[in-house]
Amino acid sequence: MEDDSDKFKILFVCTGNICRSPTAEAILALRLKGAGMGSECEVDSAGIEDWHAGSPPDERSVETAHYRGYDMSGLKARGIRRQDFADFDLIIGLDNRHVETLKRRAPAAAAGKIKLLGEFGDGREVADPYHRERSAFDEVFDQIERYCNGLIIHLKKCLTERD
Repeated sequence: MEDDSDKFKILFVCTGNICRSPTAEAILALRLKGAGMGSECEVDSAGIEDWHAGSPPDERSVETAHYRGYDMSGLKARGIRRQDFADFDLIIGLDNRHVETLKRRAPAAAAGKIKLLGEFGDGREVADPYHRERSAFDEVFDQIERYCNGLIIHLKKCLTERD
């Protein structure tokens, strides 16, 4: 079994962990592999709330992912746990409300780990597509793909600084 204790660990967080954060998890995981960084990083996702714990991602997210070449099979929703603040190197909220909630719940030592995904792009929040039309899921994927490009640049710097 591979030792993952030295991997750089990234956690994406949205409201219920069925739309935006599993989308970000699937996109970043594949992009990290493509950048040759898959063995150096671990990606996970969680929800501020645990309403959907154990459920797969929203079928609209899964369909959009499949169409774009991402695999969301095997992903199951979960709520964020206190231990996540210690276990992850970077905790990324998908909108400002997530970031604010995470900072309120985080121990003081973990506050610097919390970022808005938009910080790795144009600074915008990723809007929740759940109660919107089907095309909103495409918009979310487009936005998260762009932000993950910036995130990978950031992760390369983090990994270089670790060495």
